[in-house]
Amino acid sequence: MMGLKAEDVFRPGAFPEYTYISRKSAVSDLPYEFRLMQAIKVSGFLTSLVGPSKMGKTILCEKVIGFEKIVEVSGADFSLETDFWKVVAAKVGLAYEGEFSSEKMIADTKDKYSKKETYSLTKDKIIEYYKKENLVLVIDDFHYAQEEKRMQIAQQLKDAIRRGFKAIVVSLPHRADEAIRRNADLSGRLSMINMESWEVNDLKEIAKVGFEKLGIQIEDNVTTQIAVESLSSPQLMQYICLNICTILEMSGRDDWCVKPEILNIAYRYTTANFEYGDVVSLMQKGPNMRGKSRNRFRADNGKDYDLYELIVKSIAENPPIMKLEFEDVKERIYCLIADDCKKPTPQAIKESLVKLQELLDGREDIFKVLDWKEGVLYILDPLFLFYLRWEGGGNKDV
Repeated sequence: MMGLKAEDVFRPGAFPEYTYISRKSAVSDLPYEFRLMQAIKVSGFLTSLVGPSKMGKTILCEKVIGFEKIVEVSGADFSLETDFWKVVAAKVGLAYEGEFSSEKMIADTKDKYSKKETYSLTKDKIIEYYKKENLVLVIDDFHYAQEEKRMQIAQQLKDAIRRGFKAIVVSLPHRADEAIRRNADLSGRLSMINMESWEVNDLKEIAKVGFEKLGIQIEDNVTTQIAVESLSSPQLMQYICLNICTILEMSGRDDWCVKPEILNIAYRYTTANFEYGDVVSLMQKGPNMRGKSRNRFRADNGKDYDLYELIVKSIAENPPIMKLEFEDVKERIYCLIADDCKKPTPQAIKESLVKLQELLDGREDIFKVLDWKEGVLYILDPLFLFYLRWEGGGNKDV
């Protein structure tokens, strides 16, 4: 392990060779690696891998299948007009459609003529290639495809898996796996794996293992604080730990030790490459009121905020939580408002949450950070919540 650098050990954007942590499913008490290997070995079955964003679903696939055998596509690769098999073929370098020329002799003469012909690969040829090369198609971010397209893809996969084609569909909870799980034609042909959120103790292992390999001291209470702030995301844990190492390197000290006072700086540094500024601004602004003024509420700090600004501030409050019941949202908002100031009604808060959801859904994928559904506010992206707390939401003491 001599000569390891921080960027070798903590790798938020790539497979973490030195800090990969295996976890067990709370339901079956089996390692997720075993469950995924078991699933893809069953011929004729489609694997549905569901879990929150930034939880290591793709990393799990890379660990089990291997980089050279994974063919990764995204739900964003498919519009309603996109040919599913054309994308699948292109990802492995197969020419789905093309043109070739051939020369032929004219009978009883020495003359030749050229003839151009077009060709198109059949679905069967593509499936056979994947089988021969032992490749596994991984459709990541399945929720990025439109609902109608998800249904079309499910139909294509139904027939392909019967022929030995191996595929894994990766999606978020509450969002986009209905096309797979509720497809009657896939009944009895589906291996379902639900990845639970990372526990604090699992996340702490990333820091413990990584800092030990780098010869850096860190106390248990400090790893706990980092793990809590990582919002169940191993990717975010890797980000923070890497930035702690960078700060230590820049300090010029030889006796590297992670102290609690370094954490707030590391958290702010970690947000530097997160592009959520426009998302936060849009949420705070809310939908266009067409000349109407909004009710404003005075906070304890003496400033006035409208309801959309209060919703944003409430999400960033302690403790950091990825799933908020409506009562939690309401109480957080009420706690922000001065005691002698009028509070917004529960109905007004609910209506604002609906409008905020519609506003975000109508924008690019990076804006789809919330899901207000059946009285529960889901924060879909832990990196967004972290940004909100440490860049858009200010300093929070865990």
